[in-house]
Amino acid sequence: MPDEPKKRYERTLLVAEAIPTYDPKTKPHRDKVPKEECLCSYCGAKCCRYFALPIDTPDSWEDFEFIRWYLLHERATVFIEDDSWYLLVHNVCRSLGEDNLCTAYETRPEICRGYTTKNCEYEDEWVYDHYWETPEQVAEYAEAVLGPRKGGCIRTPRPK
Repeated sequence: MPDEPKKRYERTLLVAEAIPTYDPKTKPHRDKVPKEECLCSYCGAKCCRYFALPIDTPDSWEDFEFIRWYLLHERATVFIEDDSWYLLVHNVCRSLGEDNLCTAYETRPEICRGYTTKNCEYEDEWVYDHYWETPEQVAEYAEAVLGPRKGGCIRTPRPK
């Protein structure tokens, strides 16, 4: 790997694994941040460290198999919020600067332009209806919802 891409890759890994932790004693409540300042300057940029995609609500073992497959990949989780299912991919945006601000702010994607800090995760307080990190957790949930799987094994059947 040439030096420059290797350094960029190592920096990405370092940034992805070193999410800043802000001391609640020094981090002001959102209502206390002066109006002329950007709330993002006080945040760990959680919104730029993952993305969540809506997925269909599973209603069969086949659907749950897809979710199990998602969770076999690193940095992926699945959650339910307000009766909607999401695939959450924990991965840092390439445009996130070391100061937790966007380095491509003027040319950022439309989805970023529409995002506001009005209801963001600044306070570090969020709760999901359900949250899965492993395929085994999903299999257990699927069995509770759908009943025992024929054959009693969480492994997928052999291809025919």
